[in-house]
Amino acid sequence: MASASEYIFVWSGDPDSLDSDFLSVIDVDATSSTYGDVVATLAVGSSGGAHHSEHVMPDGGRLFVNAFGAGSSWVVNLTDPLAPFIEANFRNAGPYTHPHSFERTPTGTVLATFQYRGESAALPGALVELDSLGNMIRASDAADPADPELRPYSLTIAPELDRVITTTSDMSMEHVGRSFQVWSLSELELLRTVLLPPGPHGDEHLNPAEPRFLEDGRTLIVTTFNCGMYVVRGVETDAPDVRHVYTLPQNVAEGEECGLPVQSGRFWVQTVENTESLVVFDLSDPDHPVVVDDFRPIDGGRPHWISKEPFGNRIVLTGGGTLTGQVMLLQIDPTTGALSLVAGFGDGSIPAAASMNRATWPHGATGPAIPHGAVFSRP
Repeated sequence: MASASEYIFVWSGDPDSLDSDFLSVIDVDATSSTYGDVVATLAVGSSGGAHHSEHVMPDGGRLFVNAFGAGSSWVVNLTDPLAPFIEANFRNAGPYTHPHSFERTPTGTVLATFQYRGESAALPGALVELDSLGNMIRASDAADPADPELRPYSLTIAPELDRVITTTSDMSMEHVGRSFQVWSLSELELLRTVLLPPGPHGDEHLNPAEPRFLEDGRTLIVTTFNCGMYVVRGVETDAPDVRHVYTLPQNVAEGEECGLPVQSGRFWVQTVENTESLVVFDLSDPDHPVVVDDFRPIDGGRPHWISKEPFGNRIVLTGGGTLTGQVMLLQIDPTTGALSLVAGFGDGSIPAAASMNRATWPHGATGPAIPHGAVFSRP
């Protein structure tokens, strides 16, 4: 299949933080003799709690990954997936620290959310534009009295609207954001901070997590760690319209959150740790989401990170609970939105999963690893 990805790039940390964080390359070509195997690894030389990678592998072969706790990020060159190497390492951008999420601009630069100004979580950070090796081009401070507890978290770009949207959750959990921010892409200027309205539970608006534009490039969906879903229209105007449209099952008091989503056509796939499931919505009418599947991949698993194959129907999943140390492959039916496991993938200890609970790797005998960010290679 010409559109299929050959590899998954998995960004992993060490459970006891004694050994280096590393990127692993897993073969996901079902016709390959090494299908499901780790075929290469790259240790970065420090242990800082491997966290996010980019949400999707970009063109050009360079992948940004970060160890949020250490405030350090790397640019990994994957032009030859079997021989990855570190092309750059960066930390601060001027006074701004702890980069979290990365998105590519149409010109090939990278926009990054830096959570803090200074080394502590006391002050909000910025939206920063970086070159392809992580060098700062320009930055715009995110502080706004409209939401004094905001800390820039994730982002998405609408080039046709000249807009960037950032969310406002604090990784340190010292502050509780309740807004998203609208920026000019061309000027990198903060235009407004928009407070999310509470939903029926009263707290769905807290801890905004992931923003994504739908296929029309204009309708924005914002989800929160507190399991709210919001539809936003008119981000290019002075008064965007914000509507709460759904609340997923939540158990935030126990630390069980709603995690990352992915889009597949009209379908929205949302990880929900509390129910150990991935909920699939049909967003043909974004104001009235329809649940078409509630898929539980494994008992005791807490799905968190997902990323979709760029031109295919497979989804890579990592998480906690019984998913800890596992890289699972799912697939979505493009017609119905139904999810299923990819049969035959992995080592058999858990269905459709490659285990990272092993003693040795291509880079050495560093023991089990905890995967977090994971993306498919581009065909």
